[in-house]
Amino acid sequence: MSLTGTPLFATAIALTAIAVLLPLVVWSKVRGPAAVRVATRGLMMVFAQVTAIAVVFIGVNRDMNFYATWGDLFGTGKYVTAAPDLGPDGLGGKKAEQVKEAPKVRQVFEPVEGLGGRVKKTELDGKISGVKGDVMVWLPPQYDDPAFKDKKFPVVELIPGIPGTGKSWFQGLKAHEVLEPLMKSGKVQPFILVSPRAMLLGNADTGCANIPGKVNADSWFSVDVRKMVTDNFRTSDEARTWGVAGYSAGAYCAAKLAIAHPDRYSAAVSLSGYNDPGQEPSSLVAKDPELRRTHNLKHVLQAAPVPPAVALWMSGAEQDGYLSGTDLKAIAKSPTVVHAEKVTGGHNLDSWSKQLPQTFGWLSQQVKTP
Repeated sequence: MSLTGTPLFATAIALTAIAVLLPLVVWSKVRGPAAVRVATRGLMMVFAQVTAIAVVFIGVNRDMNFYATWGDLFGTGKYVTAAPDLGPDGLGGKKAEQVKEAPKVRQVFEPVEGLGGRVKKTELDGKISGVKGDVMVWLPPQYDDPAFKDKKFPVVELIPGIPGTGKSWFQGLKAHEVLEPLMKSGKVQPFILVSPRAMLLGNADTGCANIPGKVNADSWFSVDVRKMVTDNFRTSDEARTWGVAGYSAGAYCAAKLAIAHPDRYSAAVSLSGYNDPGQEPSSLVAKDPELRRTHNLKHVLQAAPVPPAVALWMSGAEQDGYLSGTDLKAIAKSPTVVHAEKVTGGHNLDSWSKQLPQTFGWLSQQVKTP
């Protein structure tokens, strides 16, 4: 039974109703020694509490899509088929041109339940990263317009927080619902939105890093997913036509991918992000002191051979993203540009959703049409 499906939710509601009615019907009819009566009534109360918690959790998860599967929930989901050392560029000894010119792999896409026909999903077998997982894609309204049939489109890769799935951006933040009217009116560029699976090793946060022997998350996002999109849609692999955005742990990932790969992305939006990966308790990178140091965004920026030609938008409350932005801004050197924006609102999906018009308006100025 699917964790996010209607049958499970309906079952939870039915059990909750039974748990409420059961004491009303049998409380005074319980027989036997005092200890048995007390134990039986106690179990009825526990049953009522458990079912109430379950129905709330299932309902919230269906709405926000923190966990897509039972494996995600219990930390048993495995999406890594191999994790070789791919080198500093994450290409496993291949040149970028070799990856680009590799045979195209045409994917099969299917609609995503609950999101209408415009959001589609495919299972991608990452040939470079060794990651196999789902990727969700939303095409802008102009994509199927005959007037744009020969046009290519810019892309923004969307990375969820932990816990979270690709569906979180569409069902939780409602990104496509917020942005579609803005794209139709011309206030926001008609971006292709792509949201790949981020939970690759149970509930652990990979930090979008390549960790030999464990996971090549960086190459999954910045190589395999990008190639899949260029293989299947009218777009380009030029960095100037690609942006990346994330919230919470995904915000850290978005900023890091852009700083580390200015040859793949031109801009990043970080909503309530951070510089130190140790701020995420489940971070795999933070478990090793040296990895934590070298994956701190301040170090990534300062260690770049030349200042990366990328633009960063980093927003959040003062202690929830804004100060991280001002810290990076203080050390950034041209052509790196960092915009730090202080906002009100909590560390939640509603707050991030409200920032989409402004942040995607900014992305429209930074990310170019092919």
